[in-house]
Amino acid sequence: MKTILSSIVAVAFLVTASAAMAAPPPETIVLKAKDGDVTFNHKAHQKQGCKNCHEGGKPGKIELTKDSAHKLCIDCHKEKAKGPADEKKCDGCHKK
Repeated sequence: MKTILSSIVAVAFLVTASAAMAAPPPETIVLKAKDGDVTFNHKAHQKQGCKNCHEGGKPGKIELTKDSAHKLCIDCHKEKAKGPADEKKCDGCHKK
């Protein structure tokens, strides 16, 4: 019984310690693009919830292509009626 309790406490400690040691997400992310870099304010977007951008809601780097980035970002901006959403006006996001 003592061994089981000790094991449970050890596992709980390891889970808590590893979560505390995980690096916090960056506040901003610069996405390199041919038409000008896109500076993404990650901190401002976190209130939308991780699952809206990250598959399964798990944090981590998202692999984006031009098409997937435009679909993800522009569709969300149109839906929320906030931020740049005009795909014909590139300089709303892209800065040279």
